[in-house]
Amino acid sequence: MIYIITAFCIAIAQPAIAQKQTPPAGGKAKDFKLPAKKTQSYANGLKSTTIPYGIIPKATISLIIKTGNVHEGPNQVWLADLTGRMLREGTANADFAALSKKVAMMGGSLNVSVGPTQTTISGSVLSEYAPEFIRLISGLVQQPAFPASEIERLKGNMKRQLVTQKASPQSQAQEQFMQAIYKDHPYGRIYPTEEMINSYTVDMVKDFYEKNFGARRSVIYVAGKFDESAVASAINSSLSKWKEGPEVSYPPVNLSPVVDTLLVDRKGAPQTTLMVGMPVITPTNKDYVPLLVTNSLLGGSFGSRITSNIRENKGYTYSPFSTIQNRKGSALWFEQADITSEHTVDALNEIEKEIKRLQMEAPTKEELAGIQNYEAGIFVLQNSTPNGIIGQLNFLDLYGLDDSYLNNLVKNIYAVTPEKVSETAKKYVQYDKMTKVMIGDKEAVQQQIEKQKAMKKTF
Repeated sequence: MIYIITAFCIAIAQPAIAQKQTPPAGGKAKDFKLPAKKTQSYANGLKSTTIPYGIIPKATISLIIKTGNVHEGPNQVWLADLTGRMLREGTANADFAALSKKVAMMGGSLNVSVGPTQTTISGSVLSEYAPEFIRLISGLVQQPAFPASEIERLKGNMKRQLVTQKASPQSQAQEQFMQAIYKDHPYGRIYPTEEMINSYTVDMVKDFYEKNFGARRSVIYVAGKFDESAVASAINSSLSKWKEGPEVSYPPVNLSPVVDTLLVDRKGAPQTTLMVGMPVITPTNKDYVPLLVTNSLLGGSFGSRITSNIRENKGYTYSPFSTIQNRKGSALWFEQADITSEHTVDALNEIEKEIKRLQMEAPTKEELAGIQNYEAGIFVLQNSTPNGIIGQLNFLDLYGLDDSYLNNLVKNIYAVTPEKVSETAKKYVQYDKMTKVMIGDKEAVQQQIEKQKAMKKTF
C-alpha cells in the first residue's frame, strides 16, 4: 500500500516538477556580531564567561581545562583519555549511576571528552537547573573518586576501541601521517600499544590529574537562557576555591616533516587511502582567513576543485575532502580520500594538478563568490546555538585572539580577492613539500609508481 501511494504521488507530481523554475541565487551571509557576554577572573586563576543567548529554556555549560593528550609522556598514550573516563565515574558521594540520574532529572546530559589539547566537561540542562549542574561538575573535577573497581573495565573498553580503530585504513593513514609530520612530539603519538594500556594504574591516573588539572588551566562557559545572578553565585561558591594547579603550558612544536611518499601494504585492498599535506599557518597569522577560503575552493567543500575533479569527473573516489587541522602551536593542511586502487597514482596526479593550477591561475570572481558565500554561511550557522557560541569563544581563548576575529570574519572572508587565493595557494599549499601517505595494495600501487617514473614523473 505504501508503495502504491508513493508511486501515485510521484506520478501526479511530474508536471509540477517539470514546470519548476530555477531557484534564485543565494545571497551573501550577513555580518556576525558576537552576543554580549560577561567575563570574570578569580583569584585562583579560573575564568568564567556567561552569554545570554536564544529563547529556548535551556542552558549549555562547558568547563574546559587546557590539558589533553599533548601532556602525555611517550609511554602514556591515551592516559589522558583514561583519566577523563575515570572522572566520569563520579565522586565519593555520587557514582556514575547517581550522576546520570541527577542530570537526567535536570532534563539534560553530562559529557566528558578528551582531545589533543583540552578536556571538556559539559552538558545542556533546563534553565532552572544551570546552577545545580555547575555545582555537580565542580564536584566532579575537585573530588573525583577514581574508583579502582572500574579501571579494568575502562581499560578493556579502550583496548577494544584500539583494535577497532587500528583496523581502519583511515586510522592507519592518520597515524602514519601524524608521525611523519610531528615525529616525537605528542601530536605525533596517535595510538598506544595494548601493553601501554595494560600498564595504566589508578595511581597513574591520579598523578596525571594532579599534574594537569586545576583552576589556572580552566574556563567555564555558560550560554543560553539562565538566571545570571544564580549562575554567577554557583560558579563563585563551587569553583573559586578550586586548587590553582599548574599554569597553562604546551610543549613547543618544532617541525621537520618527512617530505616523501609512505606506502603501507594492505594486500588485495580494493581502495587506497590517501593523505597528502603539510604544515601551514595557525589562526594567529594574518593570512589565515585567506587560507580558509583557499582550502574551501581547493578541496574543502562539496563543489571544490579537487572534489569535482576526482569524484565528479573521474569517479576515482566517493568522499574526498581537504581541511585545516589546528593544534595549539601548529596547523596542517591535508587532502584525504579513499581511491579505487588502480587509480591511486592518477588521483595523486590530479590533486597535484589542481593545486598547481590554482597557484598559476586565479579563480574567477564568480567561482570565488560561491565559495565565499559557502564559507561565510557555514560560519554563521555554527553560531546559531549556545554550544556553537561556546565553541567559537573557546577557539578565541585557545589561540589568544580577541573578539574582532569573530566580529570581522564574514567581512574578511568577502575581502579575499581571486589574486589573494592564488597567492595563498602558492605560498602555503606546496605539493612538492608535502608528506604523502598511502594505505593500500603495495604491489598494485608500486606498479603505478614505476610506470610514472618511466614517464619521468617524480614522486
